[in-house]
Amino acid sequence: METLSRVTVAPRRFVDLAIRGYQRYLSPRKGYTCAHLVARGGQSCSAVIRGIIAERGVLRGVVPTLAQFAACHQAALLLSTQPSRVQGVCCCGGIPIPFRF
Repeated sequence: METLSRVTVAPRRFVDLAIRGYQRYLSPRKGYTCAHLVARGGQSCSAVIRGIIAERGVLRGVVPTLAQFAACHQAALLLSTQPSRVQGVCCCGGIPIPFRF
């Protein structure tokens, strides 16, 4: 039973560590904000996905994670109709905004 626990907890910890690293070191330097956060308020995609992985695990979190990215993409499309709010907003690629170091 202990081996099974390690097998399910290790990927969860790794993904959590990767997301925390992204939030702490990369996100502040990229120069734009999550479209879902800007359009809908609440949490950024990385925070939502971190919660999904903590609650469901890596494998069971794949579908909800993809749904979150789809919601972020929809938010980016919504914001693109409002040019005053688009500056500094990005969704999962497609908008080449350089990182600021």
